Parts: sequence; C-alpha cells; structure tokens
Amino acid sequence: MMNSKNVLIVDDEQNTRRGIKRTLEGWAEEDVQILSAANGKEALSILEQEKVHLLITDIRMPEMSGLELLRMLKNKGMQAVVIIISSYSEFAYAQEAIRLGVVNYLVKPISKQKLIEAVQEAFIKGADLERAVVFEKVIDNQLVKIDQALEEMRDPIKEALTYINEHIKQQLNLSDVANYVHLNTSYFSVLFKEQMNMTFSEYITRRRLQNAKSLLINTNLSIEEISLRVGYQTSKYFNKLFKEYEGTTPSKYRKGD
Repeated sequence: MMNSKNVLIVDDEQNTRRGIKRTLEGWAEEDVQILSAANGKEALSILEQEKVHLLITDIRMPEMSGLELLRMLKNKGMQAVVIIISSYSEFAYAQEAIRLGVVNYLVKPISKQKLIEAVQEAFIKGADLERAVVFEKVIDNQLVKIDQALEEMRDPIKEALTYINEHIKQQLNLSDVANYVHLNTSYFSVLFKEQMNMTFSEYITRRRLQNAKSLLINTNLSIEEISLRVGYQTSKYFNKLFKEYEGTTPSKYRKGD
C-alpha cells in the first residue's frame, strides 16, 4: 500500500523494545508496520533495505549509539523522522539530537500517552516533509518562473501558453499554436524563444515531463499509461526524453534510484 508506514524501534533493552511495540500496535492503524532492532548496526542494515518513515531510537547503546546512527543516516543522505529515547536527560544529548534533525526527545520511563502523542506529531511532520520532498523532486524551476510571470506577460505569448497548458495532453505542434494566436509560424517561433528563454519544443517537453513525474510518484499507473496521459504516443519516445532531461529512466525515478 502506498500509504503504509514503517516504524523502526531501536533499543538494546528487549523489554523497552517490546513495550513500545505493544503500545504502538495497540494504537496504530492497520497500515503501520512496527520493526525493531537491538542496536545501531542492526538498525542501519534495516534502514538500507526498508523505507522507514519513523525511527524511534535510544541514545546509549553498545556498538553504535543512537546519535552515531543518526550521523550515519545524515552522511548517507537517508531520510526518516526521528524520536530519541533515553534514560539520560542531559541537555547536551538533546542539543546534538536536535542538530541531527530529531523531532522529539523522550526520557525513560516513557508514558504510553506521551509516546503516542510524540508518534502522532512525528507522522504529521513526516507527511509535511514527504510533501516537500515530492514537490522539490517534481518541480521544474524554469516552469515555476514562467507560471509566476504569466499574468504579466503580453499577448500573444500569454495566449499561446494558456492554450498549450489547456491542451498539453493532446498533440501540439508549433504551426497549430501559431495559427491559434494568428501569427506567422517562423515569427511565433522566434518570439516564443525570445520571451521564454527556451524553444517551443522544450517548453512542451518540460511541461509534460513535470506532469509525468507527478504521476510516477503519486500513482501506480504503468509507464505506458503515464506516457499516453501526458501526451506521448509511444513509451519508447517518452523514455528517451525523460532520460535526456532527468538523467534517469522513469522506472528508476519512481523507485528513487
């Protein structure tokens, strides 16, 4: 399921792991899977194989501490919302944890109420971060600038862009759009490039690929279906353009490779 969440509990004390797991299993929806690890190294192995949405880890553990684990995650560019738990309430640990992106710091013994509240807050934070990551991954900054400037643009380019955006899923060519805004094809081509800082063809491609990236991340549609939905008749040509602009294939992009 696309909305399922993995929670990883890391603590060298078995009773603590079991207690947190029981509390969360009693509270959680069916789409929350609870994983556990006895130390940082074991946790890192899980994190390299599974997408973990929330990491709940002790600070002091043998072999690899919770803070060392967080540093490893940061160095590897791996993302997870983190709650730190510890028997030690020294402020220095909390300061370091905050610098490493921790969203909450709980001191043992942890009440069930505080744990559940912390997890609920962490899921909200995680959802916000995921939306931000998806937005950053999908967005084309050149298109953002164009969209922001659209209201100030003068006809006929403004009129042409509105028409293109409304018909982006259909077959579009330069002469058809030029005719729509009552301009000679050659003149329209020059005017478009001059005002947009990109060719007509590049604009169409960027707009379609942005739509495709959103569908790749947010749906389970096949590559062939996405290709057709964004305006390409063959997935082969779509794949070629996607790799040319994004440096990877649609399939790898979807997987996050």
